[in-house]
Amino acid sequence: MITNKKIPTEEDLQREIQEFQENLKKKYGDRIGVGVDFRSGQPHQEATDDADPEPKKTFDLKFDLKPKEIKKYLDRYIIKQDAAKKALAIAVCDHYNHVRECHENPEIADTDYSKQNIVMLGPTGVGKTYLIRHIAKLIGVPFVKADATRFSETGYVGANVDDLIRELVSQADDNLELAQYGIIYLDEADKIATPPNIIGRDVSGRGVQIGLLKLMEETEVDLRAGNDVASQMRAAMQFQKQGKVDKEVINTRHILFIISGAFTGLEKIIKQRMHHNRIGFNADVAQQKEEVAQYLEHVTPKDFIDFGFEPEFIGRLPVHVICNELEVDDLYYILKHSEGSIIRQYENAFKAYGIAVYFSDGGLRRIAENAIEQKTGARALMTVCERSLRNYKFELPSTNVKEFVVTIDVIEDPDKELHYIIQDSNYNKRNVLCEQVRRYEYSFHAKHSLNIVFNEEATNLISDKAITEDKSVQNICDSILESYQHGLNLIKQNTGQTSFTFPKDVIEDPDAILEEWIRDSYNTKR
Repeated sequence: MITNKKIPTEEDLQREIQEFQENLKKKYGDRIGVGVDFRSGQPHQEATDDADPEPKKTFDLKFDLKPKEIKKYLDRYIIKQDAAKKALAIAVCDHYNHVRECHENPEIADTDYSKQNIVMLGPTGVGKTYLIRHIAKLIGVPFVKADATRFSETGYVGANVDDLIRELVSQADDNLELAQYGIIYLDEADKIATPPNIIGRDVSGRGVQIGLLKLMEETEVDLRAGNDVASQMRAAMQFQKQGKVDKEVINTRHILFIISGAFTGLEKIIKQRMHHNRIGFNADVAQQKEEVAQYLEHVTPKDFIDFGFEPEFIGRLPVHVICNELEVDDLYYILKHSEGSIIRQYENAFKAYGIAVYFSDGGLRRIAENAIEQKTGARALMTVCERSLRNYKFELPSTNVKEFVVTIDVIEDPDKELHYIIQDSNYNKRNVLCEQVRRYEYSFHAKHSLNIVFNEEATNLISDKAITEDKSVQNICDSILESYQHGLNLIKQNTGQTSFTFPKDVIEDPDAILEEWIRDSYNTKR
């Protein structure tokens, strides 16, 4: 007599496979995995010849960007690094133009082409990851970032480099066609350089390089890892639905690989080579200030090999991109002008509690000055802000304070300023009004291309009028300077002057002061 056994559910299968995996690991260690292939029993849903398989996702790559367009886009988010942006823009355009041609005409794929894989060099926090992330976003391809230190040679404890391809497919929402055009970014790549004095097998250095080399050249990666329970579960469920399991692979031919790192010590190798040879430009470099970036700009494949990379591996990374260390002015510019500035994050965080936060120019510069001392680039900006504003986030939402200014004093002595802001409403109000005057100056320049500055007395007088008349700074300044745009432009035509400092007299009698300035400008013109 034949009895129908219960078909296991997905939860049952997952539980049994995990238990089996754990037993194998206890007995044999991590080097043993298990594969699942169900070839007996009735499927949960009978498969028929005319059953429609799930349609595969497709992707139409329409790449028509030019290098200048990519750089212009990157300029909105990343400060400086102009040489790096140009090199990346060119390499990315070369790569994806070729990919597009191969996509449109498969015969081109058989022609010889050296893929523009990239190695990026530069200290931490200068925007290396940010650059690549935004390039991937602009193009519309999946992006995977990983640290090289998590990988080891296949068969040893640690992640397998093939997992990068599987993560790329996951980022593409299982769209295999889209995933094969993605970008893989491997940070801390200098850590997989093979030390020159190593004895025995280097499973996390040379072994990883060889594994990555295979991916960068061109290979097919099985998307179902033998020790991945989730992939085995998907295979089991597919067998239940279709009565068979399709093999899923992805070709790495068109995947762009980018590795990056600080490469500490590489500049010494370059310096020794250049000063030893003493040819051409080397004499000039020797006389310049010894900065890491100056030497990295002259890096060669031989220098990478001496650093500890396999010749075949570094040979598959023909594009070398150098990112320079950031300075105080750069960090200040990032805070004030970058579309990805963390200031927007803090504005939104306080806005959630109904609080408006203003960052003064002085406050932004002090944040940049404190951050530069930490030697971690733009990453330190968040550290400084969090340290200074942590108690503000905790205390202010439970008070009646609805707006405040991050001044130099807030960054220098946050607890003292927090006490003033909470306890003295007039003190806080004046700080806010003064900052609004500064912002009016900035907007006036943006609108009329004229620099105006209200001196301290004038600023205080505007603040007084805003309080007593219960008007906004915008309204008061607009009424005072109603005819100043035309008048200041006349002065500009007569004298070339574009910057003007307004004393309190401008606030008290604006028309008389403007007429006097215009008369003086005509006298100067004569």
